[in-house]
Amino acid sequence: MKNLMSDAEVIQRVFDHIDNNTTDLGDTVWHAPVENYMSDAHFADELEMFRRLPTVFCPSAALSEPGSYVARTTAGVPILAVRGDDGKVRAFYNSCRHRGMALAEGMGKVGAFVCRYHAWAYGLDGRLKHVSGEEGFPGLDMDKHGLIEVVAEERGGLVFVTQKDPIAEGALAAVPDILKPEQEVFDYHQFEDASNWKLVSEAAMEGYHIKPLHTKSFYPYGYDNLNVVETYGPNSRLVFPFRRVEKLRDVPPAERRADGVLTYVYHLFPNTRVSMVSSHHQLIIIEPVAPNRSRTEFFRLTPPMRNGRQVDMAKTLKDAEFVKDTGQMEDREAACAIQEGLKTEANGHFTFGRYEKSAVHFHQHLEAHLERIRSATR
Repeated sequence: MKNLMSDAEVIQRVFDHIDNNTTDLGDTVWHAPVENYMSDAHFADELEMFRRLPTVFCPSAALSEPGSYVARTTAGVPILAVRGDDGKVRAFYNSCRHRGMALAEGMGKVGAFVCRYHAWAYGLDGRLKHVSGEEGFPGLDMDKHGLIEVVAEERGGLVFVTQKDPIAEGALAAVPDILKPEQEVFDYHQFEDASNWKLVSEAAMEGYHIKPLHTKSFYPYGYDNLNVVETYGPNSRLVFPFRRVEKLRDVPPAERRADGVLTYVYHLFPNTRVSMVSSHHQLIIIEPVAPNRSRTEFFRLTPPMRNGRQVDMAKTLKDAEFVKDTGQMEDREAACAIQEGLKTEANGHFTFGRYEKSAVHFHQHLEAHLERIRSATR
């Protein structure tokens, strides 16, 4: 993986763009067929791709100690991830081996997973430990009735899962060290939108829309169509500068820091982004539900400690609510409006221009990965 630019290098490029009224540009234009946002067959290929790539499941911070777990549906499949007594993260199909009941929901901490249907119990390592009324199951091999495991890997402060034989490394091919061990999850929630998952993802892949869409939310504090964009593997990193970056003009370049003056947005292929906002971080995973429906898994984390100072939670919560209730709501509404507009047949394709470098990069890799899926099933 190529090295990403330092804070000082990014800030200098931002100043260059401000002074020259420019932004980072891509090398090409991409045309995405509108059918790809509506087709059941295309959506089925995407789901198969998701299941055969390492995809982000949750932050490592959500599994901070033995017994802590996250249970959610990814690529249409219920998965349960838990940290074992040995410190290792494991992931399983969230399905009891007796009659298939889900064993857990949301986030929590347990000593064992006990099915609420018939009380079969499983250890944190997935082994079947107890069968209620075991005399009713003569010949049952306990060792063969443990939870079915899927691949789980931790990297960069994130937990990745791979459900089936992988077709590629996906985001893992070039994932940077993003989240830190001391960060804590202070909020986790989900919401659904009447929009294809790609439309929700694309909303954060460029700053070309900042002034028209976020006129009263983000734009008064930032710039319109001014981004620094880096690509690495199938992933990308965008920088959204605040106007207060100007206060660093007279600071020696080697001493310039991004805290409070830049937002870094890491896009991890295919459906995840980590946004490093002023006083908190967000892990946002956009799950495909149907061609015209998506679900967002939203983890909010405290920022890393800076210079040994404790986190100011009042400031963190205020910052988090502003971002969630303003700009992100506007992005969601735009994605739903686009999905509704597909019914008009006004467009045969969507055009992604040179201002939308990260989105073009995403679509190039998406098409390449989908072609691998199609080739494997021919």
